[in-house]
Amino acid sequence: MTKVIWAPWRMEYILSEKPGECILCLDRDETNDRKRLIVYRSSRSFVMLNRYPYNNGHLMIAPFTHCANIEDLDPETSLDMFGLVQKAIRIMKECLQPEGFNIGINLGRVGGAGVEEHLHIHIVPRWNGDTNFMAVISDVRVMPEHLEDSYNKLRPYFQELDS
Repeated sequence: MTKVIWAPWRMEYILSEKPGECILCLDRDETNDRKRLIVYRSSRSFVMLNRYPYNNGHLMIAPFTHCANIEDLDPETSLDMFGLVQKAIRIMKECLQPEGFNIGINLGRVGGAGVEEHLHIHIVPRWNGDTNFMAVISDVRVMPEHLEDSYNKLRPYFQELDS
């Protein structure tokens, strides 16, 4: 007997018009930050929740500059991005209390980059037992928390960075 796992939220993505422009290129208008899941903007880069996360609280850090190659980043942007990685880890330890992290940069299509034209750093909080049989047998992830709830938890911590 075949089991069916329903994920109707995926249909919105499947049927939606895909943007022609880079999804990580931002303008300076901050009014859409909640909709775009951006929790923080620094002078050179930003932090956002991954819309298709591997785990609750999965963040991405990207430069404002459209750049595919890590070696092409200017030193100030590199420092800014890594500084945001450190701040994000501190915030997630306090807010989400994970037991570990996966941090990675996928460069190029062969390297696993979903958005290969705009480099970004993934930070995935991990908890003991957060992998389960669903991912192993059916390439399905069970997310116990909605993205809006994750955003609402993390955003106030990032806002404190500027105060």
